[in-house]
Amino acid sequence: MNITSSNNINLFGYKYLFSNLIEIYKGNTLPRKIIFSGNNGIGKCTLAYHLTNYILSINEEKKYNFDENVILKNNYSYNLITKNSHPNFFLISSVDDKMNIQVSKIREMIHFSNKSTFNGESKIVLIDNIEYLNIYSVNSLLKVIEEPNNNIYFFLIHNSKEVILDTLKSRCIKFNLFLNYEERISIINKLLKNDFYRNLNDDFKNHYNSPGDIIKLYNFFKNNEIDDEINIENLLKLIISKFLYKKDSYLKTNLSYFIELYFKKKISFLSSKDKIYYFYKYFLLKISECNKYNLDLESILIEFKGKILNG
Repeated sequence: MNITSSNNINLFGYKYLFSNLIEIYKGNTLPRKIIFSGNNGIGKCTLAYHLTNYILSINEEKKYNFDENVILKNNYSYNLITKNSHPNFFLISSVDDKMNIQVSKIREMIHFSNKSTFNGESKIVLIDNIEYLNIYSVNSLLKVIEEPNNNIYFFLIHNSKEVILDTLKSRCIKFNLFLNYEERISIINKLLKNDFYRNLNDDFKNHYNSPGDIIKLYNFFKNNEIDDEINIENLLKLIISKFLYKKDSYLKTNLSYFIELYFKKKISFLSSKDKIYYFYKYFLLKISECNKYNLDLESILIEFKGKILNG
């Protein structure tokens, strides 16, 4: 199974923050609208899922293991959430890597929030990547979080490198999450339990440094049987020759980043007058246009391979 936020039963890091959130919840003062903000891949969503499980399973036989910050595998709420069938939980996230959360999903959530809760327990709405909410989605969301029902919590996940509207921020309590270098490496090793990060080429280690980014890279390598030690140039050759960009959804948002990574490695040794600077801007623009207008990448990648990767 690929490692994701929803099926990660262990919470690594943030023990002090999580303990405080639980104590606030026990005192019936947990804010109804929380933004968890931080760099991409540092565990914001995992933290929100663990807080969600603690709340939803509090009256269950196999409730959340707070002493070890672990969700039990036979936890009833956990299994319902992984199947997207928990009656008191509603998830909103971008679909198929589209950088836009449609207003229709917010309307579904409003309908969910207006229904009676199952067993009279709390309801939780988790919105991942709130920076993907368009203006219409935000406006619809504001209407329901302005004065939420007493039995509903909104957990909003925000990539701190992206801008969100002040009208949304002003209505929520914001927690800024951060991991130092030692914490990041420790979490990566605990999550993977193998030598992937140790073997990983420095081309990637120097740029992928959050646990979430490394886990996604690991899943991509594993799903496509890619060698852990491959460098960025050979990875791009493999992606193009095997048409992985047509098969793997991970590349929808990461292919341009891989190409940018390749150019940055080359540019660091070259003069700004070198022709590669022109190609750097040219190919990133072309790929951006292909993604924006849903065009086929094949011709531009063949050109990239011929001109830059020497066939």
